[in-house]
Amino acid sequence: MKKRFLAMSLSVGMLLNGCAVVSDDGQMAQGPETRQSPNIVDVTALDRGPVRSENNESSGMDAFGALGQPPIYSSVQGAYTGRPLTKHIGDYVKNMTQDLIANMEYVNEGTPVGVTHFALLDSDLQQTDLLGKQMAESFVHELHKFRVPVIDFKATEYIRITEGGDFVLSRDYLELSSSLPIEYVLTGTMTKHQGGVLVNARILGIDSRAVVASAQMLVPFYVVDALIPSDGSTRGTERDGVSLSRG
Repeated sequence: MKKRFLAMSLSVGMLLNGCAVVSDDGQMAQGPETRQSPNIVDVTALDRGPVRSENNESSGMDAFGALGQPPIYSSVQGAYTGRPLTKHIGDYVKNMTQDLIANMEYVNEGTPVGVTHFALLDSDLQQTDLLGKQMAESFVHELHKFRVPVIDFKATEYIRITEGGDFVLSRDYLELSSSLPIEYVLTGTMTKHQGGVLVNARILGIDSRAVVASAQMLVPFYVVDALIPSDGSTRGTERDGVSLSRG
């Protein structure tokens, strides 16, 4: 009677647990593998390599920093509609600055540098856009991080107080100094390319006009289009370099 009761207890235990039973020699025998909940991550498998799943392709990010298939977001004014990005213009400028520093000559902590806007390559080199202006602002930040002395030639000698705010920068050349100790200047050009904007950056000597550093990078269109003009105007007349018209 006791043996029959023990056998019944083991059978019930196997049905309830489904994990292990006691063999005749007293050792634990592994039973059927218990399935984990789909919401539980097996942390013990992390040291065996990246976890592969069917959703990796759609939830991962590409080489340019755009998420795979996340929700679509739009600004309040409707000026920007697209997927959230993990990188912005500053990240691409950071990489370009590292390239400039890697092959830079003559520029050091004693040679002041000025940074100008990046011009459109297919123009008379006297035109730029929001991307060209933001590239210059980002390069000022990155060069300063490398302890390269940067002179902001748009700074005035006074603070203008107006109803719109307090400002020290100006684009009026009559308000700016005509003599600044700038020995080198960082400038560049931009051209639309399939899939993005090709940016060419270089550092030139003011007197010699010699190129002492250069860098080049393709900025994807969806990173460029993430820049929103301050007036909230939409840039929807163009997508990936192709003009769109509504029928």
